[in-house]
Amino acid sequence: MKPKVTVAVFVSAPIEKIWERWTEPKHIMRWCFASDDWCAPRAENDLQVGGIFRTRMEVKDGSVGFDFEGTYTTMEKNKKLEYVLAGDDARKVSIEFVEQGDGYKVVEVFEAEAENSLEMQKNGWQAILDNFKKYAESDKTGL
Repeated sequence: MKPKVTVAVFVSAPIEKIWERWTEPKHIMRWCFASDDWCAPRAENDLQVGGIFRTRMEVKDGSVGFDFEGTYTTMEKNKKLEYVLAGDDARKVSIEFVEQGDGYKVVEVFEAEAENSLEMQKNGWQAILDNFKKYAESDKTGL
């Protein structure tokens, strides 16, 4: 049994805006990285059960990068996404969008991998989620 890690953030925005910015590739490329020296130059998202998503994350100078990809197992618009990551370990991830007052709490639960400490993994996923919050609450169009 793989340990599970939870990260969360409150986003002060309507669910339609949050969902669009979470799921549309033109938006994913604007927030899906943990620090300002990284970027996401490409993103694809087939938002349906059995659909595949792929986001390229890399250092801005292109020296290091990887593809973050998986296959959706659950898709409930504006509510919940679940997927299995590509690769040998097939780790599971769940994202819920929970209404709270004037916004939504975005809660991600992921199965940890064995190479990095739980703290390092949690910090990395939280940094990406914090980046999403900043972008989703902004007036940027992503175009």
